[in-house]
Amino acid sequence: MRIERLFNQLGYYRVVPVHSLAELLNLVDYGSVPFDLVVINASMARGELNLFDFFLDHPQVHHALIYGDDAPQSPPVSARGQQKIHVIGSAMPELPFIERSMAVIESRQPLVGTVISVS
Repeated sequence: MRIERLFNQLGYYRVVPVHSLAELLNLVDYGSVPFDLVVINASMARGELNLFDFFLDHPQVHHALIYGDDAPQSPPVSARGQQKIHVIGSAMPELPFIERSMAVIESRQPLVGTVISVS
């Protein structure tokens, strides 16, 4: 809920908080509208899913922000991967970081979908 409130402070209200990896996978795999950004705590994957590869290859996810102490080290990737997936090792993204990230995302494409927050 904290991440959702941060997005709300910036004027983003199409935020879908989910509470499990299964919920996230269902939304992404069966959703009809692409997601502009997925924000996920790396600990949610619990080693069950390589988040970096999943988001890099998934057409329904335009951008992903993976955070937390368990956040993977970004492997060497193409410019596409560096633009699509951001990894931070902090416990939770703060408002200035989200604001900068959304400015970059909006400059690359108009927002059409929803933000998913998984914590």
